[in-house]
Amino acid sequence: MGAGLAGATAQGFQTAAPHAILIDADSGSVLFEKAADERFSPASMAKLMTTDIVFEALKSGRLAMDTEFTVTEDAWKRGGAGGGGSSMFAQVNSRIKMSDLLRGLIVQSGNDAAITIAENMAGTEDSFAGLMNQRAKEIGLTNSTFRNATGYSAPDQKVTARDMAKLAIHLIDTYPDLYKIFAEKEFTWNKIRQQNRNPLLALDIGADGLKTGYLEESGYALTGSAVQNGQRLVLVISGLKTARDRASEARKLMEWGFRAFETRQIFGAGETVADASVFGGEAGSVPLVSKKPVRVLLPRGSSDRVSAKVVYTGPLMAPVEEGRQVGTLRIQRGDTVALDQPLFAGATVEAGTLSQRAMDAALEFGTGLVRKAFDRVGKKDAKPGERTADPT
Repeated sequence: MGAGLAGATAQGFQTAAPHAILIDADSGSVLFEKAADERFSPASMAKLMTTDIVFEALKSGRLAMDTEFTVTEDAWKRGGAGGGGSSMFAQVNSRIKMSDLLRGLIVQSGNDAAITIAENMAGTEDSFAGLMNQRAKEIGLTNSTFRNATGYSAPDQKVTARDMAKLAIHLIDTYPDLYKIFAEKEFTWNKIRQQNRNPLLALDIGADGLKTGYLEESGYALTGSAVQNGQRLVLVISGLKTARDRASEARKLMEWGFRAFETRQIFGAGETVADASVFGGEAGSVPLVSKKPVRVLLPRGSSDRVSAKVVYTGPLMAPVEEGRQVGTLRIQRGDTVALDQPLFAGATVEAGTLSQRAMDAALEFGTGLVRKAFDRVGKKDAKPGERTADPT
């Protein structure tokens, strides 16, 4: 997934942020990116993964909002006000309900809240970090590593802007009711009222989340989201020199994204996008469909040519079950990839007869020899086993 920087700078847009990405949450279209796959320290944005662990436990019923956790001495010392970072000012050995800990974590960015959650859920923060990395893999964060629940500096705790945007969209889509906590503008605990640290919430741009971060080594960062006229954008920026720069660049990116693009629908939900070859089946192919409408955002008034291709590893081996993910629709705007969207088998193809399987084997052997011959003369443009198909 990734609309290239060239597509954005063609309209004269630039950002001072060393790392940035702006995504339309519904379609997955990347509107802008800059070093979106370079790794950096997440700072307190790591708390988004901590939040996901809690949200998942609440959704599954393993925790409840009135579950109480004890504030350990470690959480009080390292995460409290004396630790030098953000804190919800929790008292040592006190018991706090999850509903309050979550607000201490999300609204106040409390390091004491994060450590309390980690140690009560997993025994130690190191063990909790293991849960974070396991969950990151399940969500599809392919280039991020977590080492603690707070975002405190750690040598190999690194993320990418693309991964953080994916995590934000996951939180928004998977936990719509719990996500509303991110929009709360203040929270009071231990008689200390603190404002939400997300500067976008104070602006009239429809912002409703998510999380800021700062470390000296990585600068000021923000993962944010806003909705205007039913359209949600998600942005990630990192590496800014000041908090004012962070707020300014985030606002500029959001406003540009809402203003400069228009949506075009390429395929409807359930519409056949292409056919994929099937080996040893009662049918020689299966239709590929998208479970949701395929929409791509294009610059207003753009004359860029839009093209698409389907990529899958094939031929598919029968039986193929309806609904199984088998490929990807890749849409390009000019020379840049604007969207990758998963495709699924639109029908079930059962295993064929012995004679059908034998015929397919002979055909695949012959076409395999042809592909190898093309590879030898340098005409290979796909990964081994990867097939392409023209969308219908």
